[in-house]
Formats: sequence, C-alpha cells, structure tokens
Amino acid sequence: MALRVPKAELPAELSENMIKQLGAVPEPVEVVWHSPKVATSNLEFSAKLAEWDAADASLKSFAHMAVAAQVGCGWCLDVGYFQAQNQNLDLAKASQVPRWRESEVFTPLERDVLEYAEAMTNTPPTVTDELHASLLDRLGPAAMVELTAYIAFVNMATRNNNANGITSQGFSDACEIPLAARPESSDVASTA
Repeated sequence: MALRVPKAELPAELSENMIKQLGAVPEPVEVVWHSPKVATSNLEFSAKLAEWDAADASLKSFAHMAVAAQVGCGWCLDVGYFQAQNQNLDLAKASQVPRWRESEVFTPLERDVLEYAEAMTNTPPTVTDELHASLLDRLGPAAMVELTAYIAFVNMATRNNNANGITSQGFSDACEIPLAARPESSDVASTA
C-alpha cells in the first residue's frame, strides 16, 4: 500500500529529535504534519500516555500490539515491537502477540488483556461484563481505566495510519526475535 497523503516537511528540530529518539522520522508524523495542530496534539497526548503508570507497561505494550495486529496496522505493530525491545520487555512474548491465541507463552492475565484489547477493537465492541469485571478485580480501578483509555487511543492511531496508507517502516528489524505473523483464520470479529 502506498501513502495516501504525501509526507509533509517537518521543522528541522522536530525531525532531528525524532531521528535521535527512533533512528528515523516516523511516517505517521510526516503525514499528519499537514495539519500541525493535529500532529502536535497527537504527539503531546502520546507523550502523556507514556507517563501513565497505573497499568503494567508490558500489558499496555501487548494490548497495543494486539490492536495493531487486529486492525492490520503494520506500522503500529512494527514500532510497538521495537518499543518493547527498548523498554526491556519480554521480547519472546511480544513477538508472539499476533498469534497469542495459539501461543503458550502468555499468563492468564496477559491473555485476558489481549482478549480485552481485541474486544474493544471489534466493531461493534464485544467487551463482556465478565471479562471487564475479571480484569478490574485483578488490576484495580486506576489500572483498568488507564488500560481502557490506552487501548482506545491505540485504536485511533492504528485506524488513522491504515486510512492514510502508512505501513511498516522496518523498526522491528533491529529486534533479535522475529515478529510472528498473525494467523490467517482468526476467531476475532470483524473490525470493518
């Protein structure tokens, strides 16, 4: 898929900071920069999300990647796996998120978080009272609210990238363990 919106030229300082941080300028930023207000708001909110600490970082990372795999956002899955490596999260588990149902590396809590992320991503959402209550009981209200808001934001970002034709930039190529492919047949409801 090709970009549906051409890249905009970023201010030099922003571009340099992104290269220092990630090794490259993220294409979503270059595309969205056609509206600096939208791009700036997105960057600011993303930075605020990174400060949230009520929910475990690995659970949020796995949820992010589950949403990306389900929506089909190659860029988000790519950068999510790259960020998991940079945050020293369990790469063996992170690499298996696209096929978490078949994988045996996840704990029951991690599986429920992955299921919750996919249930929130389904159109319409398929979150059950039982799943939500079970997670709330184990995570507590603050972490549950944070996890839910985080997954909602990731849904916005993944869908935005897909609609704009943004695909993988190869960030995950730096990771030691290959990222598993999503199974062709899945029990996940449609996201369309």
